[in-house]
Amino acid sequence: MTIHKEGYTTIALSILFIFIINAFVDYKYYDVTWLRWFVYICSAALFIIVLQFFRNPSRTFSSGDNLVICPADGKVVVIEETNEGEYFKDKRLQVSIFMSPVNVHINRNPISGVVKFFKYHPGKYLAAWNPKSSTENERTTTVVEHKSGTPVLFRQIAGALARRIVWYVKEGDQVVQAEQFGFIKFGSRVDVFLPIGTKINVQLNDVVKGGITTLATLS
Repeated sequence: MTIHKEGYTTIALSILFIFIINAFVDYKYYDVTWLRWFVYICSAALFIIVLQFFRNPSRTFSSGDNLVICPADGKVVVIEETNEGEYFKDKRLQVSIFMSPVNVHINRNPISGVVKFFKYHPGKYLAAWNPKSSTENERTTTVVEHKSGTPVLFRQIAGALARRIVWYVKEGDQVVQAEQFGFIKFGSRVDVFLPIGTKINVQLNDVVKGGITTLATLS
């Protein structure tokens, strides 16, 4: 397992913070053994939490021309028909994955194709499971057109803890299924919008893995 590049700065700042706190406690309270050990344990726990959040585990990815691969680790919290009002402006099948702080937060392309649309939206930081988060939170919208001509929209959504969305794509890019298209720091959500009639291969509350789980099969 390696550490994702988005974690380098956060991890460095965490190490600096831990060093300062421990140095202060060692100097000021050198004679209070229980306090020093309490701070040591809390510091170790903090470092492990930050480190695991930015982990980039080695994986063998799924692939298939007509398959829609899960873009993120997490749990399926929405499967429903809904009106997608930003790009399609019609009814689509929405599949949403909630990413908790303990999940891997790398986002991966669900299909291969050409990026036909991309837009970043500043916004609020409502809890990721709030229905309004899909339209009111900070988010990005990406539409990739499959070689068959079928477009798939996927949306990164910041949550109550996630305060930074990172993306690596732009309009006109040729993207490859399961390769990274972005990263969201801390708890968040990814929505996928598919054509009506698409076969969905997951169920509500399923635990899924980015780049591995098959969300759907395109007609």
